[in-house]
Amino acid sequence: MITLRLVIGALLVALLAAQTPAKKKTEKELQASFEAHKGDFDYLLGEWEFNTVSKEHGAGKGFWTAARLATGQILDEFRIVGDNRETWYVTSTLRSYNAGLDRWELVGMVPGGGLQDVGTGQRVGDEVHIEQKFGVATGNTTILKIRYYNIQPDRFSWSADRSTDGGTTWSREDQKIEAHRIGPTRSLGPLAPAR
Repeated sequence: MITLRLVIGALLVALLAAQTPAKKKTEKELQASFEAHKGDFDYLLGEWEFNTVSKEHGAGKGFWTAARLATGQILDEFRIVGDNRETWYVTSTLRSYNAGLDRWELVGMVPGGGLQDVGTGQRVGDEVHIEQKFGVATGNTTILKIRYYNIQPDRFSWSADRSTDGGTTWSREDQKIEAHRIGPTRSLGPLAPAR
């Protein structure tokens, strides 16, 4: 029993340490960090059509829409469709910048999957890099290292390395997406406005 308590205690300490900044930032530093990074995903805002190639699933196509919430987070819906535009797969992702840890944090949501598909992201030069887990609720966890690149106002490219063994081995460029804009930048106003 003591061993179990020690293990649980060690896990709790590790989880809290992962969420604790190395150095406590002042309110001014937090605001400056937020201001510097709040636009990192602005390129994704709007409506997109894409073609995808996956080593596992082959060629596909779909639609992607992203909107900024009034509080600064970004909500997007990613949908892969068939030839008759029937939905084959859909996920929603909420992206929020954590100024204390100087990174974006993401949670992906699929029907029945809860809030377990989490990840982090950062702008690296002209690219955005994300590492995110998928399929956690099913017990078939996949890790994707995603890279957004060739980012232009009307298009972007996306590629992902994939691991199904906790990051021990990787399938390089396992999935690729070429997206082009079909709709303007979007934002949502306050969901509960003061009246």
